[in-house]
Amino acid sequence: MTKNQNDEESLIPKETGQNSSKMGEKLRIIEFVARLIFSVLSKFWKLCTSAGLILLLVFYYYGSLLTLVLLLIGGFGVFYNAQDMLLYYPEQPPQSRLFVDSPQRFNLHGENHFITTKDNVKINVVLIKHSNPNAPTVIYFHGNAGNIGHRYPNAGDLHAYTGVNVLMVEYRGYGRSEGSPSESGLYLDSEAAMDFLLNRPDINKDKIVVFGRSLGGAVAVWLASSRKYSPHISALILENSFTSLPDIARSIFADLYILKYIPVFLFKNKYPTVDRIQQITIPTLFLSGQGDKLIPPKMMSKLHSVSGSSLKKMAKFPGGTHNETWMSQGYYEAWVSFLQEVFSSRRKPRISPERHGVVDL
Repeated sequence: MTKNQNDEESLIPKETGQNSSKMGEKLRIIEFVARLIFSVLSKFWKLCTSAGLILLLVFYYYGSLLTLVLLLIGGFGVFYNAQDMLLYYPEQPPQSRLFVDSPQRFNLHGENHFITTKDNVKINVVLIKHSNPNAPTVIYFHGNAGNIGHRYPNAGDLHAYTGVNVLMVEYRGYGRSEGSPSESGLYLDSEAAMDFLLNRPDINKDKIVVFGRSLGGAVAVWLASSRKYSPHISALILENSFTSLPDIARSIFADLYILKYIPVFLFKNKYPTVDRIQQITIPTLFLSGQGDKLIPPKMMSKLHSVSGSSLKKMAKFPGGTHNETWMSQGYYEAWVSFLQEVFSSRRKPRISPERHGVVDL
């Protein structure tokens, strides 16, 4: 070793070396766990593939009807259970399961809570309180990817410009929440969020608003259509949501003509929003980005047209994309106008039975 090398090493603090050693140890542990998981999944995949191949060969040589039935059942099982992996994206963008931003970084005073669902899964929620004790409270159901940390800028603007409390709900399998996402699981998460608010003495129970964007819209509609919880919900707000999951699958994968012939019961996740919203009578606001390339805006128009609400409004934003409609001009004005009409009309003894409006912003 040369003198220069010795001098360079003497300039490196001992703490830096120790930290590097600890970091290397952590990386080795992560690598070991990753390899273990990959090994288990690989063996499971090989077992399924081998079993399927054996059944296929038996059917080819012997033509057994029973073998064909077993092969079809096995193929259906793989297709059915793989749908959750194809639908939900809690790890996109990368590190979304490892790091959830803090509301304090966005100058938001958020209360962080872990609440337990009916099936004993702990999910992460953050309540951003307004100084007005009589303020409405918005339950915020986010879209498919990422975690609630990615939505703090939007939540902060809602809190500031519309004067509401915001309860941000992180679905199971997303961010810091336990479990794995599923349709029934997300419904249970929404129930837990509602129970959390109803048990808070500092929340005005007469001013609870349910809001959902994209996938969150389907969750919001389910909660608003619940016989148990709908009496506690004053209004529903949907943004760039879909009519049903089979509909959106056929729209996104339009080139796969086989999807047109797959029966609805073969879809594990259905989210039949278009059916449920017909039964919802509470005031409803539809926020539709006309530049949405993922969910066709016509689906929002369909939801608006079949909604059973006696007070339903649609605000269209010409440049609004799927994830950025909330940045469009007039977005928060649409919120304020709608909420003012909802809560002012509740104080009036007489309300016109039908007020259906469409506004281009």
